[in-house]
Amino acid sequence: MKVSDRIKKMQFSPIRKLAPYSEEAESKGIKVYHLNIGQPDILTPDTFIDGIKNYKDKVLKYSSSAGINQLIESFIKYYKEWNLEFDKSEMLITNGGSEAILFAVMAIADEGDNILIPEPFYTNYNSFLELASVKVNPFMTKAEEGFHLPSMDAILSKINDRTRAILIANPGNPTGTVYTYDEIEMLCRIALEKNLYIISDEVYREFVYDNLKYTSPLFFDSVRDRIILIDSISKRYSACGARIGLLASKNREVINQALKICQSRLCVATIEQIAAANLINTDKEYFVKVKKEYENRRNIMYNGLKEIPGVICEKPAGAFYIVAKLPVKDAEDFSKWLLTDFSYNNETVMVAPAAGFYATKGLGEDEIRISYCLKEEDLKASVNLLKLGLEEYKKIK
Repeated sequence: MKVSDRIKKMQFSPIRKLAPYSEEAESKGIKVYHLNIGQPDILTPDTFIDGIKNYKDKVLKYSSSAGINQLIESFIKYYKEWNLEFDKSEMLITNGGSEAILFAVMAIADEGDNILIPEPFYTNYNSFLELASVKVNPFMTKAEEGFHLPSMDAILSKINDRTRAILIANPGNPTGTVYTYDEIEMLCRIALEKNLYIISDEVYREFVYDNLKYTSPLFFDSVRDRIILIDSISKRYSACGARIGLLASKNREVINQALKICQSRLCVATIEQIAAANLINTDKEYFVKVKKEYENRRNIMYNGLKEIPGVICEKPAGAFYIVAKLPVKDAEDFSKWLLTDFSYNNETVMVAPAAGFYATKGLGEDEIRISYCLKEEDLKASVNLLKLGLEEYKKIK
């Protein structure tokens, strides 16, 4: 029997594609440190569980397709802390930020249109656009420039008559780059000049280090009607499994049209929404401690990588990822080898090959993405394993 061409075109996630090798290693009793996935080990706030306990109904019913009022109101309250005003009619609750991105693309782009994205980018953007029959239109950012945006002219040169939006993640996944005020202002000017939307993925907004200031396109009044905001509780509250995301825009036509897709999938899980609505009551000290913890982990990972001969990377300013260039030709082969043929003291490490974070063929083949979500001692052990693994791998390749 035939399967669809659409599904054949989709790639397996580079974050998870090596999972069978990891599972095989663990079945042999080898401890695997998972640096491949952005799964925080920070405790989820008690307010989430308290919210679940608040559920008293005798029947677990469908919720509104747009999301329950309590959760929407909690997001509205949260954004006021960032001096952003939203109305209930400008928000849709989604199954994670992933669904929000897919719905945003489907609401603004037709088959054969394209979305401009700086590469490397979150690998699942490829999948979301493929599902929507929309093309990725990449423009390059460079490791030696900290993956910051190129010139305005370089970006303008990539825009054509089928370009519908610019999609950015800020802070970035996989790079950890935090765009400056001037970079965001430049994108806003481009959006106005070329009549484009900006899809702004801000799920790592709380994780900006080194006393840098975070800038959202929503801070610019002139473009607010063309900004589509993507958000999630997954990383902010270490609640990835809840699958609660948000699609928001001051452009109510976009939200109204996207509501059709929300209705087609009925609703987001009711109890998780109720629990997530209570997260707004989390003590603000939680964010202070979590941010400090991640900044410390960033320093441990970055400093460790810089000590490995031949490894090249820039210090990321946000999120919890680093893209590192390795002294190997095929980072995917090396990443697989770490799981199938290498261990030290019965331990090894799992990383994500970075080629899958690029749309341009040939880029990222000697790079990996590392997530520094693990606790301090595990990160130190992981960096040492990576160093030892590289030494052994280079002897045989």
